[in-house]
Formats: sequence, C-alpha cells, structure tokens
Amino acid sequence: MKKNSTKLTYNSAKEELETIVKKLKNGTADIDQLTADIERAGELLEFCKERLQQVEKQVGEG
Repeated sequence: MKKNSTKLTYNSAKEELETIVKKLKNGTADIDQLTADIERAGELLEFCKERLQQVEKQVGEG
C-alpha cells in the first residue's frame, strides 16, 4: 500500500472510499484519473479488511 504523509486510519480510509464511490456513481469521475482511483480503492479496501481482522483478533483474545 502507498505510504501517505498522514497516518491512515479506518475512518479516513472509509471516507476516502466513500468519496471515490460517490464520484463513480454520480459520473463526476475524471476518466484520466479513473485507473488510479480504482487502484486506490483496492488499497483502501485491503487496509480496512486488515484493520477489521486485527480488531476481531484482539477482541477474541480479550
């Protein structure tokens, strides 16, 4: 996953994903940026999935 200057959190990843989806749904996505947006969405989904798995594991151990 790409490194950002700010630490990625579950909530910030979710918000960014929602922004990408909204652009795709309402047709405002820049066609030249589309591939990068889809790539980024995949990275964000993977991050969220991993974060959820970490929390499930911590809760299961507690």
